[in-house]
Amino acid sequence: MAGSFSHTPALLSETLEYLAPFPHGSFVDGTLGGGGHAAEILERSAPDGILIGLDRDPDALHAARERLAGYGERLRTVQASFRDLTRVLEQLDQTRVDGVLLDLGVSSPQLDRRERGFSFAHTDAPLDMRMDRDNGETAADLLARLSSAELARTFREYGDLRGSRRLAAAIVDARRSSPLRTVGDLVAVIEAAGVGRGRKHNPATLVFQALRIAVNDELEALGEGLEAAIDALRPGRCVVVLAYHSLEDRIVKNHLRDAARRCTCPPETPVCVCAGVRRVELLTRRPVRPTPEEVRANPRARSARLRAARRLPEAV
Repeated sequence: MAGSFSHTPALLSETLEYLAPFPHGSFVDGTLGGGGHAAEILERSAPDGILIGLDRDPDALHAARERLAGYGERLRTVQASFRDLTRVLEQLDQTRVDGVLLDLGVSSPQLDRRERGFSFAHTDAPLDMRMDRDNGETAADLLARLSSAELARTFREYGDLRGSRRLAAAIVDARRSSPLRTVGDLVAVIEAAGVGRGRKHNPATLVFQALRIAVNDELEALGEGLEAAIDALRPGRCVVVLAYHSLEDRIVKNHLRDAARRCTCPPETPVCVCAGVRRVELLTRRPVRPTPEEVRANPRARSARLRAARRLPEAV
């Protein structure tokens, strides 16, 4: 299991530069995955630093526990979304931490495993796409339940797909004859609808991205997770976020920007009413991107974008 879930972490050296793990420190990896980032955090926080690893995917947690077993009680794993970080820390009697990492999106092992249904390459796979396969609706459930208007909005807002309404109508028409249960069922409808022409990427990429985001409520979870991460940090310590598409990155940029401003009132408000204080200092005005050398060694790092911010003292 551990070997099947291992992958090369993106922007590893840059992540460690901002997190700056140290002995006695306590750190959170909110998306533990295969444990690539976690292993280096544990190494650099030796001999007594701790890492709290969260993941919604029980397969990922099992693999990470196997891979990181040598670190013993310094690793504490919890099956949970990073949006639940505040609750998790309370349960662990941990008030504040010295760094939080959120490595967003779907991991390479999840994409590669046929039964997960994340990739349109596995046409016989079930349309699942859940990070936690024991809870929530599958992609097939959404395709069967959502109205044409709801499907179109999902593809437009989460996938920026040209022809969203046409594809939604085609799905509704197709499901009248037979439910869309497999990846191949959906790919056939996408191809027949002729959507996304003229785009650099296969339109199925955008459709599957949109469905995965909807199935896992990823964008709402991201906003809540960022808020929880900032609240959890000790002053002077950092949150680091790796995003892999523009929707995620925009949310991260805007959330950290707002947390770095004294006032977050709308521009038309004549007098500040939010009584806001700066909560973080931005460390990355623009996202850090992988070098050409890293992309050659790890092609799936190509779209990674890193942003980081440092928690300010409460009174600033």
